[in-house]
Amino acid sequence: QTATKSAKKGAKKGGDRKQRRRTRHETFSIYIYKVLKQVHNDTGISKKSMAIMNSFINDTFEKIALEASKFVRYNKKHTLSAREVQSAVRLLLPGELAKHAIIEGAKAVNKIA
Repeated sequence: QTATKSAKKGAKKGGDRKQRRRTRHETFSIYIYKVLKQVHNDTGISKKSMAIMNSFINDTFEKIALEASKFVRYNKKHTLSAREVQSAVRLLLPGELAKHAIIEGAKAVNKIA
């Protein structure tokens, strides 16, 4: 009886154990890489530089989302629309960059609608 118990324990510990799933870590790295290749086809990017770019994009996204949500609250509305996001982009991004971002955003919205 003791031999069968130890054999069962060994099987449980070894082969039957479910492997833990790796937690998903979402980044913008594939999109950063695609844009880099559009602009400079022959240039690469290091892991550290990619991490910095990813952090920059996450930070910018948070700032835009926060500002857009403030617009929603100021106007006593419940829905965050493209208009609020556009206003937030206009406020946060400087000059020509804001214009380009608004044009690209409008293109993306028209593509979906």
